[in-house]
Amino acid sequence: MDIQIGRGKTARRAYGIDEIALVPGPRTLDPSLADTRWSLGDIEREIPIIASAMDSVVDVSIAVQLSELGAMGVINLEGIQTRYSDPSLILKRISSVGKSEFVSLMQKLYAEPIKPELITQRIQEIKDQGGIAAVSLTPAGASQYGEIVASAGADLCLVQATVVSTAHLSPQSVTPLDLAQFCQEMPLPVILGNCVTYEVALNLMKAGAAGVLVGIGPGAACTSRGVLGVGVPQVTAVADCAAARDDYHQETGNYVPVIADGGLITGGDICKCIACGADGVMIGSPFARAQEAPGQGFHWGMATPSPILPRGTRIQVGNTGTLKQILTGPAQLDDGTHNLLGALKTSMGTLGAKNLKEMQQVEVVIAPSLLTEGKVYQKAQQLGMGK
Repeated sequence: MDIQIGRGKTARRAYGIDEIALVPGPRTLDPSLADTRWSLGDIEREIPIIASAMDSVVDVSIAVQLSELGAMGVINLEGIQTRYSDPSLILKRISSVGKSEFVSLMQKLYAEPIKPELITQRIQEIKDQGGIAAVSLTPAGASQYGEIVASAGADLCLVQATVVSTAHLSPQSVTPLDLAQFCQEMPLPVILGNCVTYEVALNLMKAGAAGVLVGIGPGAACTSRGVLGVGVPQVTAVADCAAARDDYHQETGNYVPVIADGGLITGGDICKCIACGADGVMIGSPFARAQEAPGQGFHWGMATPSPILPRGTRIQVGNTGTLKQILTGPAQLDDGTHNLLGALKTSMGTLGAKNLKEMQQVEVVIAPSLLTEGKVYQKAQQLGMGK
């Protein structure tokens, strides 16, 4: 139902992750029986979790480790990894400067040209170690480097921007990327995003997307919602885009996975997004906290180094455990940020969902008090859900 917010302007109520709760049904099952497998393109994974294509989150080593653990990591082909032959020195500089020097340093470091040979090298390094080579480019980068990515043997290509649409207007001097043509010509699955509405998600699927990323501005280090005022709360965005997926599947027989991207910190956040229709999730800051993460205890958004309008910041996330502990346990923290797979399986067991498709059908209630009800001691002592 639309709400009138003033003469001539109405709005639809949208919901975020913290405003809903999942309702147990009449059946439960042992968590060991919960099947969390999913497919993206022609790649099947045991864990429906992807590490974001951020320089503080994924490098070659992280991509390989996540592949071994049953998940997947995406490497940013327009970041530090493809601008510098030895990224470790640059990453150390980023983690060592103060708050006031950060933005100018990032703009300077990311002004270094991308080296096409490093694109090939990073993909081959992942493949040589048995990892899944999933890579990310902006639409402009896809136009310029798509052939290199294909020739290097990448497994998945993500074309990502703050907002991606099939109806992009450019100056006459600029030829915009034809998403449909790009998807058709690339010899590997192409994932498109980001979007937050039914119409745009449906258009991306019609353009040939093998998956659609959902989320604008919810990321821990992203400030697009503050700088641009743009975004839709993640629960509503996921549900709308999942409806587009279902309608497209019914019409064509082609199932295009929807991936909730951004704003997910805990296992509960992941469970809620899947319950609202997501097939998988993409997360950044939880993995940035891994001891092995390239950000060395810091995390920053992909749009942070913009030379004209930085939209993102660097946050200190610290190191809370190994990559394995964060993804599959054993958990050493009590706040839901460790053993994300275990949390998903336990939630599915509690809700009686045998697989992700059943998890998408569980009952959801509006519950803004979910994270505060009865938690006065945790909040006072900064434990568990009170942190």
